[in-house]
Amino acid sequence: MSNTLEVKLLGKEYRVACEPGERESLRAAVAFLDGRLQEISEKTRGSGERLAVMAALNLAHEFLAAKNTPADVAIALESEAIQRRINSIEAKLDESLAQHEQLF
Repeated sequence: MSNTLEVKLLGKEYRVACEPGERESLRAAVAFLDGRLQEISEKTRGSGERLAVMAALNLAHEFLAAKNTPADVAIALESEAIQRRINSIEAKLDESLAQHEQLF
């Protein structure tokens, strides 16, 4: 099995190195990041490198804040991340269903 994985962020495909045992966690990270990039893109109308830098800064800030917060706040942040991932998956499902509906 190849040690690379095809992923998609904001509709653009990337090939990244990934050990077979880490594929699911990488897919989860991609879904999380794609959701975050979409959110920031909608709020700022940013794109490209600027959008990636803004997302990285936001994620770094949240990571550092989570390291210095009580467990209940960390759980709330994790819940928000899970909700963003669910929203991203729902959007992908809606898009896929819409494409299939056009076939009939």
